Amino acid sequence: MTKVLAFTSPAKGHLYPIAPVLAELVSRGHDVTVVTLPDSDEALNPLGIKVVDLPPALAHDNLKDWKSKSRIAALRAALRTLTARIPEEIEAVRAAILAERPEALLIDVTTPGAQIYAAASGLPWASWSPIVLPIPSRAVPPFGPGLFPRSGPLGRLRDGSVRWVLHRMWDEVLPQLNHMRQYYGLEPLAHTVDYLRQAPLMLNFTAPPFDDPRTDWPASVRQIGPGLWAPSAQRPAWLDAIDKPLAVVTCSTDFQDDGRLAQVAMDALAGSGLFTVVTSGAIEPEFFAAPPNARVESFLPHHLLLDRAAVVVTHGGMGVTQKALAAGIPVCVVPFGRDQAEVARRVVSNAAGTWVSRKRLSVASLRAGIDEAMTCRAGAARVAAGFAAAGGTERGADLLEQHYAPAVAARRSKSGSIPIYTPPSRTQPGIRPADNAPVIEPDRPEPLAGPARADQAHGGDSTDRGR
Repeated sequence: MTKVLAFTSPAKGHLYPIAPVLAELVSRGHDVTVVTLPDSDEALNPLGIKVVDLPPALAHDNLKDWKSKSRIAALRAALRTLTARIPEEIEAVRAAILAERPEALLIDVTTPGAQIYAAASGLPWASWSPIVLPIPSRAVPPFGPGLFPRSGPLGRLRDGSVRWVLHRMWDEVLPQLNHMRQYYGLEPLAHTVDYLRQAPLMLNFTAPPFDDPRTDWPASVRQIGPGLWAPSAQRPAWLDAIDKPLAVVTCSTDFQDDGRLAQVAMDALAGSGLFTVVTSGAIEPEFFAAPPNARVESFLPHHLLLDRAAVVVTHGGMGVTQKALAAGIPVCVVPFGRDQAEVARRVVSNAAGTWVSRKRLSVASLRAGIDEAMTCRAGAARVAAGFAAAGGTERGADLLEQHYAPAVAARRSKSGSIPIYTPPSRTQPGIRPADNAPVIEPDRPEPLAGPARADQAHGGDSTDRGR
C-alpha cells in the first residue's frame, strides 16, 4: 500500500479525468488524498478518496484569458495566471504534505508551483495532463493556433516562424519560473516549454488517432485515452419526456465568457427536429432565452445525455469533446481560447466533426456547422476505437504503481519504516502579474541549501529528486 497525495488546479475539467484513476488505486489498496476544489467531498468520498480543499486564494482564482482579443494574447494571459499562482501552490502542497505524510505525489500539469515543490521534495512523483500537451514535436505544427499539418518547404517555414513567435511568448514567464526552481535547488530551464518534460511520468488523457502520433516525445509521456468519469446523478424526469434526438450544447465550467455560443446554438436549432440541452457551466441559466425545443441547466453529467445525442456543440474543452467522441457522437466546435483551437483542429483532422470560427459565429454559420458535423459519425467511431484501445483507467493505475513502487520500497528499506518528509518552512518569495510579465517580489534570493537537500530529511539522497 502506498500513500498518495494528488494536487489539482481549480478546475473540474482537471479533477474529473484523474478521479477514476485515483479510485482504481484505492480499489487496489492504496491510500489516496486529493487537494482540489472545495465541495468535492460528496463526489469523491464514495470512491474512497479523501479530499483536502484548495485554499481560497487558489480555489477562486480563475484564468483571465477570456478577456483577451486574440489566441496569442489569451495564451499569454493564461501563462501569467499560472505563474502568479506558484507561491500559493507551494504553500498549499507543503501544508498538505505536512498533514498527510504521503509517500508519493501526483501533480496536475497546470500547477507549476506544486510541481516545483514535488521535484524538490525527494518524494517519488508523477503528473497528469487532461489537455493537449504543448510539448514540441517535428510531426505536429506548433501548439496554440490550431494549425493543420503542412508538408514541404512552405510548411517548414510556416512552422518554424510560428514556433519562434510562440517560444518568445512562452519564455516571457521563464525568469519567474526559473527563480522559483532555483530557490528550491532545481536546475533552471532553457525554455518554459521544457517544464512539460520534467515529470518522471506524465499521464496524458488522450490517444491517437485523435491526438497526432509522435515518435520524438519523451518516453515519460504515456497517453491512456480520455478520462470519462463524472459524479453520479439521477436522470431527470424531464429528459425522459423528450421524444426527439438531442443536440447537447456546452459552455466551459471555468468561466471564459462563452455564453454566446449557447444562445446562438439554441436559436440556430429552434426550428429543427432536435431538442437542444445546454449545460451552461460557469454562466447562470437565467442569462439565456430558451426556445420551446430547448432547456438550459447549469450542470448535468454528460453521460446522461450522450446516449440520446445526435451531435454535441461545444467550446472545445477536452473533457466534453472526448466524451462525445468516445461515445461515437460527432462534434461541432467553436473555440473560445486556451487549447480549444487545437482540439477543434484534431476533430476536423479526424473527420469527426466541424470547426466554426468564434469571430464568424452566427445562426447561419453554426447551423451549417452542426448539419455538416452530423454527417461525421464514421470519423467519431474511428476516434472512439482509438480511445478504447489506449487502456484508460486501469492502464493509468498500472503505470503509477509501476512508477512509485521501486522508490517507495527503497525508502522503506533505508528507514525501516514509512519515511516522514518535513518540508522547508521558509517564507516563499512572491510573484505578481504585471502588464508585460510577472514580476518577482522581493529581490531574488540566493538558492536555499535547505530545500535543495530536502530529501535528506527523510532518508533519501540527491539522486532521488525527480528533476
